[in-house]
Amino acid sequence: MASVKTRFGSLAGYEKGGVEVINDDPRNYAFSNIFEVASHAEPWEKVAVAKNIKYVLEAIRAEGTSPWYAASHDESAIVMDGEIEIRLVKPHTPIVAETHEGTTMLEGTPKGRTMGQITARRGHMALLPKGAAYQFTAARPGVILLQTVKGDLTVERWKDICQK
Repeated sequence: MASVKTRFGSLAGYEKGGVEVINDDPRNYAFSNIFEVASHAEPWEKVAVAKNIKYVLEAIRAEGTSPWYAASHDESAIVMDGEIEIRLVKPHTPIVAETHEGTTMLEGTPKGRTMGQITARRGHMALLPKGAAYQFTAARPGVILLQTVKGDLTVERWKDICQK
């Protein structure tokens, strides 16, 4: 049996991956390396790296303190590299329309009840509940993989990140 070596990537060091295609056309596959995508992104830019109908996975370069965000649907954040603090607030009144899809960037700090904070490190996943406002903070650059719905803040760079 062949020996398999698991290698964990990070923003500081990764090996660009690829797709091994067996009896098919590689153009049928979208593949990107989230660490490479994040290394070329601006802080807090939400770059789509996978898409299924209206749902997306976004690679986010975590650096410094983000604006406040909210969504009309649950989102989940997986920390792929670094340590991220997530602050959560339950607004007094709804701040995102139920029909709005994707993440909304808020102006200023939302008014409401503090729900707490999460300190997440590599491999930790956090639920960002629908209607709650959240803000990320990273003392050092890191990477978040956000599961959400494609919205106004989603950046699509398929021609730049997909395997040719």
